[in-house]
Amino acid sequence: MNNRRLSFKPKLLLSTRIVILLYVSFCFSSSQAQVCPPNIDFETGTFAGWKCYIGSTVEVGGQNFITLSESGPVDGRHTMITADPTNPLDAYGGFPINCPNGSGRTVRLGNDQAGTQAEGISYEFTIPAGQNVYTLIYHYAVVFEDPAHEEYQQPRMQIEITNVTDDVIIDCSSFSFIPNGSGLPGFFQSPVQISNAPIWCKDWTAVSINLNGHAGKTIRLFFKSADCTFRRHFGYAYIDVNSECSGEFVGASYCADDTAVHVTAPYGYQSYTWFNNTFTQVLGNQQTISFSPPPPPGTSIAVELIPYNGYGCPDTLSALMIDTLTIRANAGADALSCNNRPVQIGVNPKPGYVYSWLPTAGLSNPAVANPFANPAGTSTYTLTVRNSGGGCMSTDEVLVRKSIIDTIVSVAGKLSFCEGNNDSCILRVTAAGSIQWYKDNVPIPGATQRTYRVSSSGTYHALLGNSDGCSESSSRRTVVIETPVPGIVYPLQFAVNNTPVQLQARTIGSTALWSPPLQLNNPALYTPLFTGDEDQTYTITLTTNSGCITRDQQTVKVIPFIDIFVPTGFTPNRDGLNDVLRATLSGIKELRYFKIFNRWGQLLFETANPEEGWSGTINGQQQASQVVVWMAEGIGIDNKVYRRKGTSTLIR
Repeated sequence: MNNRRLSFKPKLLLSTRIVILLYVSFCFSSSQAQVCPPNIDFETGTFAGWKCYIGSTVEVGGQNFITLSESGPVDGRHTMITADPTNPLDAYGGFPINCPNGSGRTVRLGNDQAGTQAEGISYEFTIPAGQNVYTLIYHYAVVFEDPAHEEYQQPRMQIEITNVTDDVIIDCSSFSFIPNGSGLPGFFQSPVQISNAPIWCKDWTAVSINLNGHAGKTIRLFFKSADCTFRRHFGYAYIDVNSECSGEFVGASYCADDTAVHVTAPYGYQSYTWFNNTFTQVLGNQQTISFSPPPPPGTSIAVELIPYNGYGCPDTLSALMIDTLTIRANAGADALSCNNRPVQIGVNPKPGYVYSWLPTAGLSNPAVANPFANPAGTSTYTLTVRNSGGGCMSTDEVLVRKSIIDTIVSVAGKLSFCEGNNDSCILRVTAAGSIQWYKDNVPIPGATQRTYRVSSSGTYHALLGNSDGCSESSSRRTVVIETPVPGIVYPLQFAVNNTPVQLQARTIGSTALWSPPLQLNNPALYTPLFTGDEDQTYTITLTTNSGCITRDQQTVKVIPFIDIFVPTGFTPNRDGLNDVLRATLSGIKELRYFKIFNRWGQLLFETANPEEGWSGTINGQQQASQVVVWMAEGIGIDNKVYRRKGTSTLIR
């Protein structure tokens, strides 16, 4: 593990819950276009070539320290995100989480869980020997919540560009974004309110890094995000890299048949001033300068770049105008759309190129380099590419095949039935090249046919494949196979003559039926009222939705009144007759207590269980013959409280 402890003085201030959304693209200036370092754009869908780090942040003596250790990708902290045709937006900034440069991958660095966490990601590459004119451009967007902490306690995002060969940080291109109130250029307040603190956002922006004079040097890009030191506020970043590495200003190379030329300087500066090659004439003051008709090949122009305060150093760059540009359209590899899922066609866009697709039907955007296609049927799309000046027209075609797998699961029998009732459930799918049935997301060995007979409860689906190469999961079916619950006999229920008492069946199944229905207000209830003057035994039939039947039994004994009875004497001589003094309940549904005292008021026995009684002993010692006092309290079936007391004689 490589541990790095860095003290970084902030150059930019804003405030606390830092939601840092960083999107990066690179352009490399040289006399010729350069091949991008491998996977610097994440287009393999992996972190190959990148190093991932996790760690923590802490404030020590009024300084903020981020400590990171190399970790490899960590789930939830280094997250690869694939381009999505629905264009999902960041919850705080409201801008797309996928970089609008058209790339197919974005990485989220960190998460929205606070706790002094810190994350990092870095990439090293070597500038080719002899390439002394070299410019790198990264894009970012940031979101900060402002909690008014001290500067050194704030969440932050750090961008560190290092000349590794000479072990020197390139100060003009290294930044620390720290929330400390509004005021940074280009920020707006988010409409999302998650606390009393305002949230400040900055939409897509770019910063250029002048690496002139670094030919043959190894450069490290290091992006870091960290929570606040109080464990209460978080920071995270989205990172993307443009896969087009150009050695020239966009538009400096133009087509011989262009009718106009639009030259674009590097992004991210506060002001631009264009000059002729002798710096005697100002040609413009926008990021892009246009010439119509194009100037003669070999014309040289220059631009003076003034950065926002704290975002870099002033610079002056030149561009040589040449008419040698050629364009080759690339519609990408043929694609397969399975079950109406959009597929991406084309390739990543190149700056200064104009794209159009025909036909437009089924395309998410026919004017971008790599739209998502979802045609109604197999279709051939033609891509036309031109330079922004109208020249160098080139076309290419791509075939999008449409393939549909029927994912419906039909059912023969019942999805819910009772074991032993001769019912069954058979699931069936349409014919497919390959079939594998699953129960609760686990493959069922040997279940590879169109039909499957279900033998146990669970959720079933099939993975279906066809000869086109599509693989789809079928719809899911939940099957419930129940086993009948054995019947029981309920405790004897007392009822006072012609006084309503509520009966209670077990709450199993979906229906209940009491039989015979005599002396009940509704025999189809789980809790019918009994009102009568005769004893009655009922059979309660409980039926589940799947058809399982349970039969319970309840006997109701009718009594003339409610009372608590205690014998006037008992003989605990272990002859099996009258050995225990206990309360006998008539119409009492709950015994609160039964207590026995000696003549001095000492408590000899106490219980709330009507099945328990006193055996005439204390701590295992038999007591002599005597008169005892008892007290009892209970709740009657009429919900009234009944209290009784009296005496009883222990006879030896």
